[in-house]
Amino acid sequence: MATDSPEPRITLHPHDRRVRVTIGDTLLADTTRAIELRERGYPPRQYLPREDVRMELLTPADTVTHCPFKGDASYFSFGDHANVAWSYEQPLEGMEAIAGRLAFDGEKVEVRVNE
Repeated sequence: MATDSPEPRITLHPHDRRVRVTIGDTLLADTTRAIELRERGYPPRQYLPREDVRMELLTPADTVTHCPFKGDASYFSFGDHANVAWSYEQPLEGMEAIAGRLAFDGEKVEVRVNE
């Protein structure tokens, strides 16, 4: 399989569909101002503005990861649920639109996007 593609590896798609993030019965985020990040080989991720995330429910985690295409991500936990969300505070060039926004791990929380 060829690795060269005319399509960029990552594309950003702002939209106004409603995105709600819950864990159990707790609403963590609700927005109509998400940016969908599509990266080859990964599921689409919704990056939400902090103003639409219940940040008082999240605590900074010690986890930091590095992506060669986006930069360093810092993580957030919810109670006993570790690393449910991450944010690129200073993303790499071309990814500035997601700076400070949060993306949630769809395997740890429910991320619902309404059409």
